[in-house]
Amino acid sequence: MENIKFSTEGKTTFYLSFALGILILISFLLTKNEVLLTVGFYYVLSAAVINVIVFFYEFISFITNLTDNKPHGNSAVLMLLNIPVSIIYFLAVINSCNL
Repeated sequence: MENIKFSTEGKTTFYLSFALGILILISFLLTKNEVLLTVGFYYVLSAAVINVIVFFYEFISFITNLTDNKPHGNSAVLMLLNIPVSIIYFLAVINSCNL
């Protein structure tokens, strides 16, 4: 079984988006500081835009590059994993705020 390969751009974007999201979420859950709620909201908006741009870059690279397209396809799928993670973060914040 060989290792799954990802493009550098997709992997870096995924890890940064995931790590910053976790950092903001845990900070908010521990402190209940409403400033972090606002920061998290704007972070989600900006991360969504960046992730969509990277997803389309990876997807277009996957479709157009026939010789070495596997890492770009894997990275496109990796970028899609941010969607359920964001939903879980959202539900955690909603439950912690008792909304």
